[in-house]
Amino acid sequence: MTDQDSAIQSTAVAPQPTTAPGAPAAASSASAPGAPAAASAPGVSGTALAALGVLSFSVSFPATAWALTGFGPWTATGLRGALAGVIAAVCLAAARVPLPARRHWPGLLVVAAGCVLGFPLLTTLALRTSSTAHSAVVIGVLPLATAAFSALRTGRRPSRTFWGAALAGAVAVLAFTLLQSHGRPTLADLYLFAALLVCAAGYAEGGRISRELPGWQVIAWAVVAALPVTVLTVALALPAEPVQLGAKALAGLAYTAAVSQFGGFVLWYRGMAAIGVPRASQLQLAQPLLTLVWSVLLLGEDLPAAAPVTAVAVLVCIVVTQRARD
Repeated sequence: MTDQDSAIQSTAVAPQPTTAPGAPAAASSASAPGAPAAASAPGVSGTALAALGVLSFSVSFPATAWALTGFGPWTATGLRGALAGVIAAVCLAAARVPLPARRHWPGLLVVAAGCVLGFPLLTTLALRTSSTAHSAVVIGVLPLATAAFSALRTGRRPSRTFWGAALAGAVAVLAFTLLQSHGRPTLADLYLFAALLVCAAGYAEGGRISRELPGWQVIAWAVVAALPVTVLTVALALPAEPVQLGAKALAGLAYTAAVSQFGGFVLWYRGMAAIGVPRASQLQLAQPLLTLVWSVLLLGEDLPAAAPVTAVAVLVCIVVTQRARD
């Protein structure tokens, strides 16, 4: 890709730690909210987990480009979601996780629609005609959109400094990516803009639910909920789209299914649960630059000369947003 009628009080309720699939229940026990030693630990570990999630996601576009060398866009999207759903179902069964409460399902369906179905399909369609470097524009605006969705959904209002730094970072990345395409929007840009909106909603809702459910369970239930759609997509697309199996195509599909669609979200949602959606989302400002590096290493694309300058600007914005108080 929860109860939509109550906001999460991030300053009053300690984040619920999450565990890897199959971990002992004792490992999930939260320490006392007032314990001094635990006060800073969630922020440090949460930032590290969210950063690892961003690193995982930064390879998604190059991996998708690899998958497209052997599969059509609809087939690649369907297989990606279906394989992730199988992995998630096995993890949930191994950990004997009970079904989520009824109040959680509306939010889980938002995650499924945005992060499991909408974003992968729309970005895959865009990557048919757009380079990974240009497509990274959607990642540049995603943090700001995620923070906006979160503020609207939860009622939280980050500080003006936070919003100013977030907007500056988004503008820097947008200017960089649009400069590379000479500022001429294409059909791929429309796909990317739509993908941005649905993914931001899924990120914000998933981060909110992760304050009540372990983060890995949020994405696991989302990909399982999307299984009927992803399996149907594979059944309809596979006979209609040509398939040319190759090492790159299979590697790209495996990565997008196991990491982009599941493993990366485990880290990402757990990190958001610890440090909050707005701050975690700003770490994604570094994702376009990471994607550019991978596009050079994995796809042989030329690295734009403006990348180092943009990287410095983005890192400054990340530091400001991480230090800004709500």
